[in-house]
Amino acid sequence: QVQLVESGGGLVQRGGSLRLSCAVSVRTFSAYTMGWFRQVPGKEREFVAAASWRGGAYYADFVKGRFTISRDNAKNTVYLQMNSLKPEDTAVYYCALTQVPSYDGPYYSEQGYYYWGQGTQVTVSS
Repeated sequence: QVQLVESGGGLVQRGGSLRLSCAVSVRTFSAYTMGWFRQVPGKEREFVAAASWRGGAYYADFVKGRFTISRDNAKNTVYLQMNSLKPEDTAVYYCALTQVPSYDGPYYSEQGYYYWGQGTQVTVSS
């Protein structure tokens, strides 16, 4: 049974930093692409970043230069380091696992992901 658990969210001032973690219970974790998405109430969930099974990293334009995705395959964990946070980054952040291994994209679409965590709240004050 596949399970994803996010942690690390919280309240931070504008310009501050947070590091989100997502622990994944799945066999052959290193063979899967992992993604981070976020959602504000009343709006659609949007792509934030992805770490491919090949080792590549992909980002939405609005986080480039501020956020960094990384993964530790030995710990079955993916991270999202968030720096220079803005109030508009306030959202529930979700990690996601692709439905199939060896996934080569598109990384920005929810369509490629099947398993989702429960989400962790990030709130950035002005």
